[in-house]
Amino acid sequence: MLWRIKARAAYWLARRLFHWSWFVRQPRGWSWLEGQFARMANLGDVGAQSFYGHILTFRGQGLGAREEGVRLLRLAALAGDGKAAYQVGVISLAGTPTKAPDPLEAARWWTLAAKAGHPLADIKLKALHDQNP
Repeated sequence: MLWRIKARAAYWLARRLFHWSWFVRQPRGWSWLEGQFARMANLGDVGAQSFYGHILTFRGQGLGAREEGVRLLRLAALAGDGKAAYQVGVISLAGTPTKAPDPLEAARWWTLAAKAGHPLADIKLKALHDQNP
């Protein structure tokens, strides 16, 4: 129980320090931040899964980081995070190095995002429907 409280406190601090560019540019600082983000994501925190998933997907080094980012985004999306669901829909439509573009999967994720209240999900669904009548 105490370790969970310690993890939440460290994650809270890491989210604040993430906005300090001088800290993020330090290799030891960035390594510490990543450790806190990964720990909270692995503990099942939906917000951390979405946040760290976005970081890994768009800023991670290598294919493994990107795949882990997409995995975390999917977990967050399935738990009801609209931003993560929207992003997984964008990735599904664009395709990945290991998976071809899938408009039906994109529509499924955008439907989840729309239900979660994401403002662009309905627009993307309509545009997808207009392209594929």
